[in-house]
Amino acid sequence: MIGMVLAAGAGRRLRPYTDSLPKALVPVDGETTILDIALGNLAEVGLTDVVIVVGYRAEAVERRRAALEERHGVSLTLVHNDKAEEWNNAYSMWLAREHFSKGVLMVNGDTVHPVGVEKTLLANRGPEIVLAVDNVKTLADEEMKVTLDDSGHLARITKLMDPARAHGEYIGATLIEPSAAAPLADALKATWEGDPDLYYEDGYQELVRRGGRIAVAPIGAVDWVEVDNHDDLEKARRIAKGY
Repeated sequence: MIGMVLAAGAGRRLRPYTDSLPKALVPVDGETTILDIALGNLAEVGLTDVVIVVGYRAEAVERRRAALEERHGVSLTLVHNDKAEEWNNAYSMWLAREHFSKGVLMVNGDTVHPVGVEKTLLANRGPEIVLAVDNVKTLADEEMKVTLDDSGHLARITKLMDPARAHGEYIGATLIEPSAAAPLADALKATWEGDPDLYYEDGYQELVRRGGRIAVAPIGAVDWVEVDNHDDLEKARRIAKGY
């Protein structure tokens, strides 16, 4: 199994930090960036081969590649998304499809969370795909919310849901077993071909629509944040100092 980080996004709401950097390279604790935390977490659970999907300001990641490898004891493979500033991340994830067959623990490059999330996903291996879900947080409109079917598997995943109906929030970390590689790649392809502005989570929904089963792993009471704007960044800085 390998690690994967989706880090192609521009992060326009974090300007001026992202004028010259992708969101994943925004510092959250001194010189420690969001990407540093992601790579450190993956390395801590033994996933030292890591694929990073880059796009916006990809050259900034390329310049730091050797330093990141040395700092975290990882080997990095960069996958380039030339549509990162035009299309959404369903396409980004699909571009890394050739690596799915190795088994992947994938994290978003704009999420700050402790290594306990990766440990929870690995402890719940068995189903083909497992999503890390915050089942404690009070939800609002912006969160990527999930509902479950009677067997406890994913029924629906979308931001466009009444928070009161949701079972929790998907936090941007997924475990993908090799057996899910082909069906997931096909579902992602159908998603971005149908509408390139869709999220990879819409690809998960497409997979479920086709009869695929996706499990969830509750993370419990964990301090984490998806860094979309300056308020999120301040929260990330408070959280990161506690790791």
